[in-house]
Amino acid sequence: MEKLRDLPKVDELSRDPGLSEFPERIRVEAARAAIDHMRQSMLGGVHVDISRSAQVANLKAHDMMASNLRAAINMSGVILHTGLGRARLAPSVAEEISRVARDHAYLEFDVEEGSRGDRQSHVRDLLVQLTGAEDALVVNNAAAALVLALRTLAEGKNVLLSRGQMVEIGGSFRVPEIVKQSNCHLVEVGCTNKTHLPDYVVDADTGAILVCHRSNFEIVGFASEPSISELSALGVPLVDDMGTGCLVDLARFGLPKTKTLSDSVREGAHVAIGSGDKLLGGPQAGIIVGRRDLIQRMKNHPLARALRVDKLTLAGLSPTLRLYLAGRELEIPTMRYLSRTPAEVRKLARRLANAIGPTAYVEASESQVGGGSGPLATIWTPAALPSINSLPS
Repeated sequence: MEKLRDLPKVDELSRDPGLSEFPERIRVEAARAAIDHMRQSMLGGVHVDISRSAQVANLKAHDMMASNLRAAINMSGVILHTGLGRARLAPSVAEEISRVARDHAYLEFDVEEGSRGDRQSHVRDLLVQLTGAEDALVVNNAAAALVLALRTLAEGKNVLLSRGQMVEIGGSFRVPEIVKQSNCHLVEVGCTNKTHLPDYVVDADTGAILVCHRSNFEIVGFASEPSISELSALGVPLVDDMGTGCLVDLARFGLPKTKTLSDSVREGAHVAIGSGDKLLGGPQAGIIVGRRDLIQRMKNHPLARALRVDKLTLAGLSPTLRLYLAGRELEIPTMRYLSRTPAEVRKLARRLANAIGPTAYVEASESQVGGGSGPLATIWTPAALPSINSLPS
């Protein structure tokens, strides 16, 4: 039986000819990882063939040098799957990112004035035109956008939030904790199923009212809550954390009505927040639109510098927004997937079944939008399945 003392030494294994193609640092780390793997296996009662140490180290070295972000085919039944990177970018957008990544770019340089410019200028006007807001700001994700908004508008003060909107989403992200980390005091109002306008008691200690999209659940039945327009009239900044950042109503594709950023602005939200990589179909980004004076305060907050986006995010978001402005949003994969007719999806399923093999068949199923977008919304989707009898035993 192999014993722990029989395991090779790191320096000896790292000099094995089978690792000669790798740099010294990789050889040493791969040898160390291989020995640790074999040691843990032996301690767990698993038989280990020490003579294969070099092969194990070689595999570890290849793993270290290989990219972990490998391409994947999304067959999960969820269009915006967080584990698969959420939204795919339009081909033209991906090409724009590649071009900007290879070259220098006028990120913060005003060519006409010959002076330093503002990186937000690449997306601000586009977002203003698409949403009807007075101003816009983009940071690195929607959670950061919420922190920046609350820290700027309500630091040290109370933030009113309905108990029916005390959400937790993936990764243990809890809105009450975000409010706390923003150095604000959370004041819960109303009940889980019903919150009334008089529940929002605004006084000198109130910094903002927060409305949170219920991204992964719905409250149905005996339930109600005040509208955005009613809350915006209470005299303090109203922050509408919408989650998805949608720019078009999905009802046009036969799906349940979807609130858009322009809807929020039109209804009276002083600040509306959305994600770039969900229903918008762009790169990860936190999109903030709203009243000019409030947006300017956020831009001038020291935290905005820590949360700013880089040139690659802007290189992806700007052309995505231009596709919406040009009425070409169906070139964005997310929008294209959501707009497909049942006949188109059935045709795709049959093509996939043919690729799987002669025993595969098509069966009715359902898909979800995902990404915290419409938890009750399902899409009728034919699925291509291999025959049970054709699967390996």
